[in-house]
This record gives sequence, structure tokens and C-alpha cells, in this order.
Amino acid sequence: MTRIFVTGATGYLGRALVERLRRDGHDVTGVGSKDADLTREGTLERFSPLKVDRIFHLAAWTQAGDFCLSHPADQWLINQAMNTHVLAWWHARQPQAKLISIGTSCSYAPDLPLEESWYLKGEPIEDLRTYAMTKRMLLIGQQGLSRQYGLKYLTVVPSTLYGPGYHARGKQLHFVFDLIRKILRWRSGGEPAVLWGTGEQRRELVYIDDFISALLGLVDTVDNDLVNIGAGEDHSIREFAGMICDIAGADPSAIRFDPTRYVGAASKKLDVAKLATLLPGRSMLSLREGLARTIAWIRAHPEWADQ
Repeated sequence: MTRIFVTGATGYLGRALVERLRRDGHDVTGVGSKDADLTREGTLERFSPLKVDRIFHLAAWTQAGDFCLSHPADQWLINQAMNTHVLAWWHARQPQAKLISIGTSCSYAPDLPLEESWYLKGEPIEDLRTYAMTKRMLLIGQQGLSRQYGLKYLTVVPSTLYGPGYHARGKQLHFVFDLIRKILRWRSGGEPAVLWGTGEQRRELVYIDDFISALLGLVDTVDNDLVNIGAGEDHSIREFAGMICDIAGADPSAIRFDPTRYVGAASKKLDVAKLATLLPGRSMLSLREGLARTIAWIRAHPEWADQ
């Protein structure tokens, strides 16, 4: 049995990961912001006696949409503090543990390949630069601790995660959940489905269970490295919307696009050649089946539409 500590355990990925780890028989201690304020030095000290084998650092202060545009200073101060305190605790109190952290595709420069060797090179998109740089600094911190003290780490960079169980009460939704909610509301006689941008921007999705399976497949075999975890294919927002309409029984001709709204990068598709080498034969749920399961879950939780 492996002893595991998880930050960000009450978030979308955190809840699903903790559930999977416990189902696999591991001893898991998970903390959210109400359990430990990671912006405060020493907040993890009470967990030091645990002596864990793995630390999954998932906690981050950010939201989807245009959140980064209005919170650049806060994102720097809060995320840098959180990451520094987690790394300091790892070094001082849990050096026997391997740290697994989550990067972001925003760290890649839009004019360079989205391949692991380019993660720290070039300039991220300006609107997301502050958050992107905090994730780069998290990786650099792990590299430094590994070089000087021999600590082990793994950083994975996910595409947008989707699937059942998503809650973002009081926060802006990631694009696919925003699409689903707007289309389902319109399908039920609500307001028109107005989607941000022209619909030509392209995105990549990874079903949350597939992401966790890939992540756990890497943890025990890959040390001191960065690995993208993506689907290897992307689609336009129009294509996503059309598929959601087809599954939900909505008329896609009624969808409207607002090109004046913020959409971020024009395209995001991670290079997953390295992942294919590390995990050959990896199977994934089809996009249509993943969307169907997500829509079914949302329909079974009508309170979700009020988020």
C-alpha cells in the first residue's frame, strides 16, 4: 500500500484522483483550501508525520475564460506562494516522496511546438503569461531540488479535462462545459446559445478517467521529467458544438457566435509522441462517448445548470 498526499483534493481532478487512488487500495490524505491554506508558510507542518511515498500537487489558483486578464498580480502572488510552500515542505519534511505536479498548456509559446522540450522556451500568450510563468517556475523549482538534493519529481501537462463530476460553482466554466450548459439550457427553452469567438478556435479534450490512467501509468516509471497528456487530436468549437447538439437533440443552426468575446489561444493541441512511447497501446474513450457520458451526468444533476 502506498501512502499518498494530494493538494487540491476538492477540485475536479483532485476528487476523481483521490477516488481512484483509494479504489486502488492506497492510503490517501487529501487537502483542499479549507483544510490547508497553502499561501501560508507552515500550513502543511501538521501533516509532516505522515511520511508519504507520493505527493500529488494539484492545487492552483486560476479559472477558465477571461479570468487571467483581470487577475495577473493575484495569480502570481498566490500561485507562487502556494508552490513555494509545497516545495519547501517536500524538501524539508518529505524528501523520500516523489512529487507529481500539474503543468499547463498555457506555458507553451503559441509560435513554437507544443512539445515537451519547448515548455520553458519562448513567450506564452500575453493574456495568460502570468499564470503560465508560475507553472514554469514550479517546474524549475522541482528541477533545482532534484539537482541539489536528489529529490524525484514528475510534471504532466494535460489538455482540457472533461467528463462527469465537474463542479465549478462560483467560477467560470471550461469551454466544453460552458458549451454543454448553454446548449442544454437553450434546448430546454432557455436563453439562446451564444458561444464565444467565431467558433473556428481549436481545442483538445481528454476524458478525466483516461487522464488519470495515463498519469498513474507514468508515476512509477518516469522520474525527473515532463510529459504531455493529450488526446492527439483537436476540433473546432463549431465541431464540438455540433456534436453536443447531435447528442442532446438540439438544432445546431440556432447557435450564435460572438466574435467580440475573449477566446485565448487560437489553437491548443499537445504533442503526445513522448507519451505514446512511454505508454504504448494506451486506449482512450471516443470523444462522442465521452461527451455523451458527460451530458448524461449533467442531465442527472439539474442543479448543475445553476452554477
